[in-house]
Amino acid sequence: MSREEIKKKVGEKAAELVENGMLVGLGTGSTAYYFIQHLIERCRQGLKIHAVASSLQSTKLAQEGKIPLLDISKMTTLDLTVDGADEIDPQKRMIKGGGGALVREKIMANMSREMIVIVDESKLVDRLGKVKLPVEVIPFAEAATLHHIEKLGFRGEFRKNPDHTPYVTDNGNLIIDIHFDAPRPFPEEDHEVLLHLPGVVDTGFFFHLAGKVIVGFFDGQIVIRS
Repeated sequence: MSREEIKKKVGEKAAELVENGMLVGLGTGSTAYYFIQHLIERCRQGLKIHAVASSLQSTKLAQEGKIPLLDISKMTTLDLTVDGADEIDPQKRMIKGGGGALVREKIMANMSREMIVIVDESKLVDRLGKVKLPVEVIPFAEAATLHHIEKLGFRGEFRKNPDHTPYVTDNGNLIIDIHFDAPRPFPEEDHEVLLHLPGVVDTGFFFHLAGKVIVGFFDGQIVIRS
């Protein structure tokens, strides 16, 4: 089974867990895209929900599919958020933010009674740090922020668009992608030292937020891990 087929399958499985009357958080990224598509189909079949989205991209997709959207600025809790991950370890610690929406995704996950994570088996790791860690920073003295990140011993670079212009998040901020030389034994410590640097908004480390994890395997199995 191809990676795209797996993404479709785990997205469909997650959409099946959404119940009438729920307030649902829509994640961002290629796997969340398939969840939203399947959710659109369920709504067309009669599912009654409301949703909020973690990015302009997911908002547009939901609007096109006529999923009823609410203003998240007036929300305090969500029933469920469904989102992907760039990596997830056996403790359900994650790196997220490959799609650039890490801060909004973390806020929504923290608002939710449960966060369901949808991944293919390539995202399962023993230790976090094989993929780059996104760090969202404000666009003020950003070169100094990168300098201080590098003084901590990390290797980072500003994310660019395909045309080499600076990548800007939906919050109007920049992203520094940190490339680790080896998997991180203590990601919580990395998160804390980065978070305390002036100019850093948040990191793509997600701790204590994942509930069910829906994993798609290349042999076609779809497994829900509680």
